Amino acid sequence: MALLTAQSKSHRHPIMTPLRDFLNDSRSTGVLLIGCTLVSLVIANSTGSGWYTNGWKAALPGHDTLHLPSSPIEWVNNFLMAFFFLLAGMEIKRELLNGELSSFKKAILPFGAAFGGMLFPALIYTAFNLHTQHAHGWGIPTATDIAFSVGIASLLGKRFPVGLKILLLALAIIDDLGAIIVIALFYGGHVHPIWLAIAGLIYGALLLCNFLKVKFGLLQIILGLALWYGLLQSGVEATISGVLFAFAMPVKHLALIEKFIHKPVNFFILPLFALANTAILLPAGMIQSLGTTVGIGIICGLVIGKPLGIFLVSRLMVACNIAHLPSNTQWNQLFGMGTLAGIGFTMSIFTTMLAFGEGEFSNISKISILASVLCSLVVSLVYFRVIGGKRVTVALPITQPEPQADINLTAA
Repeated sequence: MALLTAQSKSHRHPIMTPLRDFLNDSRSTGVLLIGCTLVSLVIANSTGSGWYTNGWKAALPGHDTLHLPSSPIEWVNNFLMAFFFLLAGMEIKRELLNGELSSFKKAILPFGAAFGGMLFPALIYTAFNLHTQHAHGWGIPTATDIAFSVGIASLLGKRFPVGLKILLLALAIIDDLGAIIVIALFYGGHVHPIWLAIAGLIYGALLLCNFLKVKFGLLQIILGLALWYGLLQSGVEATISGVLFAFAMPVKHLALIEKFIHKPVNFFILPLFALANTAILLPAGMIQSLGTTVGIGIICGLVIGKPLGIFLVSRLMVACNIAHLPSNTQWNQLFGMGTLAGIGFTMSIFTTMLAFGEGEFSNISKISILASVLCSLVVSLVYFRVIGGKRVTVALPITQPEPQADINLTAA
């Protein structure tokens, strides 16, 4: 009987093991993102693809009544991605409390790096478009796409140290918040103070639950959904509710929540995000578009300005003893991380729509953003494998849950 059992197991494993290995391999998230992006672009630019590109933007019935997202792509970007931000926020909270960001000098570095990573691209774009009618597009190359950049980082494995992943994750979230502020202040984003106040009260209730040690359950979930809805109505990026919710959760519940949501986020939400946001019809004359001042400004801003700004500001902060580098991280690796931060996609496209509407320069900007994604991706992979590819032995803090923490970190 034992022999038969062993034989049956041996027959099952050759079929199941590849799938299990894929699901447990943190790099599979990056592979999925790239694959879904390519598939979506191919379908969107194939003959008779109107059903695909229009389907993501199709109006859904009943959205006006409750003022909910009006199309599938808005549900993906405004609701489902909140769960990704929840996963990222829990990772950052754990690191702030007892990890790579637990000291002030390490926690302050992502803020300075994010500032440099927004300032330099804006200056580079402005330099190319200073005396043109397109100068107001300076906000387009300032954003980092958190899902794509961190997902691609997972492809690099041990070449990309854990401390560097945490820094990239924190930087990308701060960058996202910065992009929201830029949109609100300079691109006509309308914030509704009453709804913002309501969202603040709801968040206060969540913090009170944590303070009173109320058992985590249905009450917190309802408050979390209410927080998302309040932010959605306020005009602020609703996905930030995920980060806020994570910071209001008791530390002892973080590992349990991560275990519950990390596979749905990595193997459903992120691929869906890639499919929805890359359903772009590429216009004719793409090469010519890249040679315009708008195209050059966006590409140079993201591919050159991002890593340069992140590196120089970080170097200055460390030299002034304001900040410290993450553990087991070298300067050449931090510069390489900046090339990944140059992958600006969702927020860049969103800013493009606000800056240029649906006209000719909107298409030029979208093509330039896609070109910069490709350039940053290639540069990052080559850099870490050839120039900055020194493998680093990573010592995880003993207080971190294992092995779940490593999976969540690289997947987020």
